[in-house]
Amino acid sequence: MKRDLNAILREMTLEEKAGMCSGKDFWHLKGIERLGIPQVMVSDGPHGLRKQSDKADHLGVNESIPAVCFPTACATACSFDRELLQKLGETLGKECQAEDVSVILGPAVNIKRSPLCGRNFEYFSEDPYLASEMAAAHIKGVQSQNVGTSLKHFAANNQEYRRMSCSSEIDERTLREIYLAAFETAVKEGKPKTVMCSYNRVNGEFASENHKLLTKILREEWGFDGYVMSDWGAVNDRVKGLEAGMDLEMPGNEGRGDSKIIEAVKSGKLKEEVLDIAVERILNVIFQYVDNRVPGEFDLEEHHEIAEKIAEESIVLLKNENILPLNISEQKIAFIGEFAEKPRFQGGGSSHINAYKVESALDAVKGNENVVYAKGYSLKEDIVHEELVKEAVQIASDSDVAVIFAGLPDSFESEGYDRSHMKLPQSQNALIEEILKVQPNVVVVLHNGSPVEIPWADKVKGILELYLCGQTSGRAAVNILSGKVNPSGKLAETFPIKLSDNPSYLNFQGDGQKVHYAEGIYVGYRYYDKKDMEVRYPFGHGLSYTTFEYTDIHLSKNKITDTETVSVEVTIKNTGKMKGKEIVQLYISDKTGAVGKPEKELKNFVKVELIPGEQKTVVMELNRRSFAYYEPAVSDWFVNSGTYEIIVAASSRDIRLTQTLEVVSEDRLPMEIHWNTTISELLQNERTRPVIMNLVENEVKKVREQTQEGSVAAEAITAEMSLKMFENSPLRSYRNFNNMTENQLEELMRVLKNALNN
Repeated sequence: MKRDLNAILREMTLEEKAGMCSGKDFWHLKGIERLGIPQVMVSDGPHGLRKQSDKADHLGVNESIPAVCFPTACATACSFDRELLQKLGETLGKECQAEDVSVILGPAVNIKRSPLCGRNFEYFSEDPYLASEMAAAHIKGVQSQNVGTSLKHFAANNQEYRRMSCSSEIDERTLREIYLAAFETAVKEGKPKTVMCSYNRVNGEFASENHKLLTKILREEWGFDGYVMSDWGAVNDRVKGLEAGMDLEMPGNEGRGDSKIIEAVKSGKLKEEVLDIAVERILNVIFQYVDNRVPGEFDLEEHHEIAEKIAEESIVLLKNENILPLNISEQKIAFIGEFAEKPRFQGGGSSHINAYKVESALDAVKGNENVVYAKGYSLKEDIVHEELVKEAVQIASDSDVAVIFAGLPDSFESEGYDRSHMKLPQSQNALIEEILKVQPNVVVVLHNGSPVEIPWADKVKGILELYLCGQTSGRAAVNILSGKVNPSGKLAETFPIKLSDNPSYLNFQGDGQKVHYAEGIYVGYRYYDKKDMEVRYPFGHGLSYTTFEYTDIHLSKNKITDTETVSVEVTIKNTGKMKGKEIVQLYISDKTGAVGKPEKELKNFVKVELIPGEQKTVVMELNRRSFAYYEPAVSDWFVNSGTYEIIVAASSRDIRLTQTLEVVSEDRLPMEIHWNTTISELLQNERTRPVIMNLVENEVKKVREQTQEGSVAAEAITAEMSLKMFENSPLRSYRNFNNMTENQLEELMRVLKNALNN
């Protein structure tokens, strides 16, 4: 059914048009019955349907309908599985259709700049490529069911502290390469129906009023054609926001924002055409949903099973010293820690799901007499309870293996505030240390939304990272502990040894007015690898119960232009005794030296399943963007000519195969030659390099001729020193040190300019 939106717009009054640009209430958009515009509902996500049927609120205080709580983004990103994320999206889309929800709010792709951000559990990764790929797959899945998504929070929303007012101060290259790049592929390939702007300011301007972000970049550069909604309460100046491209204000505020729009149009401050465009965008998404509405029901049990499979694909085995998998039918095993009974499987705040059923680890082993349980600590308070510890130590000493369920309680991390440290509760660390005194065979199962410090990591034999893995996390964990499922997740973020190792440590949160992203592009593994810093667990790390061999790297071409693509083939073989999945990671290292770059950057990945002895050839593609960096001088992505190292790895620190590739780029940087242009700048430019190199070589030759070998002069002024001095000198210095006249210098600059223009 094709709608004539222009005809509807012509029938609408100014008041009706303004009214369409704000919510009716917390979760509904307004309808206009006389024009056949229905009222539709949006609902929180992104890892489950938080539909509130009675009292509405934004932070999850009031109860929502019973629904399936899927693993959160901090967990699903560790799957490195695009198909899995699409399946998750499809499942959510079906639930939205059944519950008559037109748009589910998510996914969230903000970068994990610091482990302390209270909302990191909702975000995918420290790496923009991985985050954007996961988000794009999630969006495609939801929207395959004719339900919209709202990609959030656009942009640079990386802390909870004063999130509604603080300004994220970011240089252009960092903004583009790290923080906007996480959104870009999700927009271009996922094509979300809506985008949610964030609360914060970006370089001094509210995201909800930022014309550059909402119109120039989002719409004109990336081709977004849906509507932009505000985060709940993010609007500062309604009219300025509308002009910038922020179409829908949420939640409803009894028409106060509408009145300002009406007044601005009537006074001539706001062109009515701007309002019309916003209304058309909103109507288009409304009718796409309404015209494709498929009433029905969904099977909670079926979706519960899907949630379990997603959890199993996402859990990461961090450490295993020949202790896992456990033989639950023969070994006597102690399950210790209240999380074994009451798992923490989701974060707090606006995404909190009213899970219709929760399966704990104890539920999964019910009836098995080989498994005994001790509480060990209390989740209500971080106090060492001597009696609880004593009981736990006793059953641990009487068992073959102690499995300790540890992690962060709800009070330690949530939307609305940031963590102040990376530590686990004192009561849990103390418990683990006490058990290690009587039981050498210890496995720790972690429940947390972001990295934690692990002071006992070298003492325990196994560590299983669940993150917040949804309502089936207990059963999924037991399936992996017992070997029923082979773990295949890998970390989507680095675990530093301690908080102060993090690159944002000195600047995180800022002064309340501004927060400076002084670490620039060196976020996560980009920083740790550049500094060659020891970490607890690197980005991309994850173990399996089998082993994999990487061989036969092959590039489709050894030399390409910057407009061509290249395919990277590699053979992966399961050399162990158990079926398993391996995540093959493809990084690029820029060896051109033309601009500051990280040691390596993730540019593709693939997850492959193999039975013992089986091998497969996997293929990953690289394109122009894979080699590009954002160059502020041209306000665009730029590729340097030269050598790039292609790296196939099992993690950012576990490099298996490498190959070199030559890239010939047609990109040229603008350059102005003047008296203060340095020799090094001229040497870096391939067009001026031949001209100036001849001059430099002559100068070095003169120095060598003037200093006899073994003389004091030769020791004081080496050829290498002379070369560096020349490189760092401006052209004007040739008047003083090289006896060049001003006419000769002008002639040299003329030759250089001609070379630059040819």
